[in-house]
Amino acid sequence: MCPLVQLISWIVQTQDAFAIDTPPFPLRASSEIAFGPAHPVSEASLPKAVTSEKPVASQVSFPLVASLLDAVDRPLLVSDRSGQILFTNLHANDALRARGLDTGTQLNLFRDVLQADRKDVLSQLEGGEHQVDLPFDSVETRGRARVRWLPEPDWLTVYVEPTPVDPPAGEAQMRETVQELMQEREITYRNLLAAYLRLQEANRQKTVFLASAAHELKTPLAVMKGYYDLLLTGSLGKLSVRQQDILQESKESCDRLVRLVSMFLNYSALESGKLVLQLHENDLRDCVNDMIGRWQDAYQRANVRLELQMDPDLPLFNFDYQKVQQCMVNLIDNALKNTPAGGTVTLRAQPHFWERRVAETSTPEDRRRDAAQRENSVLVSVADTGSGIAAEFHQEIFEEFVRVDPSSSGMGLGLAITKRLIQAHRGKVWVDSELGRGSTFSFLLPIFVE
Repeated sequence: MCPLVQLISWIVQTQDAFAIDTPPFPLRASSEIAFGPAHPVSEASLPKAVTSEKPVASQVSFPLVASLLDAVDRPLLVSDRSGQILFTNLHANDALRARGLDTGTQLNLFRDVLQADRKDVLSQLEGGEHQVDLPFDSVETRGRARVRWLPEPDWLTVYVEPTPVDPPAGEAQMRETVQELMQEREITYRNLLAAYLRLQEANRQKTVFLASAAHELKTPLAVMKGYYDLLLTGSLGKLSVRQQDILQESKESCDRLVRLVSMFLNYSALESGKLVLQLHENDLRDCVNDMIGRWQDAYQRANVRLELQMDPDLPLFNFDYQKVQQCMVNLIDNALKNTPAGGTVTLRAQPHFWERRVAETSTPEDRRRDAAQRENSVLVSVADTGSGIAAEFHQEIFEEFVRVDPSSSGMGLGLAITKRLIQAHRGKVWVDSELGRGSTFSFLLPIFVE
């Protein structure tokens, strides 16, 4: 077999190791091919073994061999047994120049390139070694030369591959630290996820317990409240003033328990997502008057004046009568608790133009015209003359189980439930307050116009 053909066959067979691109390879003029170090070599100057089989060799052009060698992505050299370099690819020329070798002179593979003993290398290859690895370092990179033997043409092929550079000690330590941090982060994430799931389960069980306790208390409290009303009306006999006062205080405590139970039931319904609004066309004036009538006595005993300012033009609109009334009860109850004797609590209800309700469906001009023509919501506010609330608590007080004054009575659920019920009506609730100047809790309910 022609040596050139055998070289091509060997390169193709080892293309996986050398990462050779698949043909076709671009052919170039023989003057562009580096046979030996940096200068073209004619066919006549090659060993006879290269040109002896002319019928076969005539089918293999030197440009094809050069293109095939250049397709290898690493330096590749071919020499004869004495070390005379026959072929090099472009990467090999660059590597030789990087080592400070003058490619314009005749270089010897063993003496100049590998700097190794020729007899020692040949004895290892002839002794059965598949390849001989030798160091091949330059100023910029480190590598190793893999020397192999082609027996038939008696050629040596040298393939240079880079040696992985060990990272500096500091970089290795940093990588190890980053690895440990990544593992710790993964463990922390899993622990947090497990803790979150446990908290979710505990919260669910708490909600179930509150709902169960509220249902169990609801019936006996209703019976007690009925008996208190029956006794206070004198149906079971005449009562002294002292007895009436005791029964009245007991009835008020029972009413507080009833409201607390109702609060628990609503909270559990909100937490479980089972709240259903009963939206019907109602008169807000009836809802307010009904609620005010039940609180007049409590305000009189606390020596707090309860004022009602209701716009006579309040329209009929769709809302849940019981849920909205409960929101107002929560605000009235909080105002009574935080207003000293001799103070005043004022409940106002009036039509209101809520610009945000029409912001998505109208232009600014339409909104300004609507503001002057008609209202699209109802504004309800409860103002007191109490001590007020610091600005940093204006958002926090609407969260569950939050109380600004830990010594105050209650569970801290009233405002949280009010916020959720108003939002369920697609409304909003907020507070305006300053320390020493009282508080005003307000909520907006949209009017749904067909």
